[in-house]
Amino acid sequence: MANKISVSVMCSDLMNLERDIKTLERNGIDWLHIDVMDGHFVPNMTFGPDFPNAMHRVTDMPLDIHLMCEEPEFICSKIDVHAGDIVSTHVELNKDLSQFAAEIHGKGAMFGVVVNPDTPVDSVAPHMAYTDMVTLMLVHPGFSGAKLVEGILDKVAEMRKWLDEHGYAHVLISVDGSVSCERAKLMTEMGANVFVGGTAGVYRKGMTLDESIPQLRAAIAK
Repeated sequence: MANKISVSVMCSDLMNLERDIKTLERNGIDWLHIDVMDGHFVPNMTFGPDFPNAMHRVTDMPLDIHLMCEEPEFICSKIDVHAGDIVSTHVELNKDLSQFAAEIHGKGAMFGVVVNPDTPVDSVAPHMAYTDMVTLMLVHPGFSGAKLVEGILDKVAEMRKWLDEHGYAHVLISVDGSVSCERAKLMTEMGANVFVGGTAGVYRKGMTLDESIPQLRAAIAK
């Protein structure tokens, strides 16, 4: 499977988001990444459930919904999840996510778990029976444009090794936070599959989306 770009709409011009979405469609973006924050799990608030629902009305692109919430099941119950979407929530909640995953799979969508920078890779072990993708946070979550955690890129290779050795070679690895073209190329070699594009890789100063996206696409080509 070809590597994928999931563009973070939090970094878009929100007053002209539909325009940006059409540009992303024209450039063959794979997923639209939506950070849903509750102000409790992380110290910020972004989009509520109405936002992804509205996006589904203006685009057929699948949504990559990242729930940074203490009650992800409740929040997600208000979202109209479509077939082809992916819904991810954090292992740091320390809860059984199997029923939640079953509900997501029942909608024809994929289910993922997210790992914060300070959380070890084997924290995903209790969830692997129902997980399609593991997202590694390369920054501390909550805000766009955050600084890359020192030494975090090694965790990509560590996670790929753990998944492969435990029979989960089919599980995708997504990387989120400060994903520049240079880092994306390195993480492709380490085994990452999905690259969340924000201010470092897609919404770059002095560049249009038509200019930046092909550069990121070339960086992650296998």
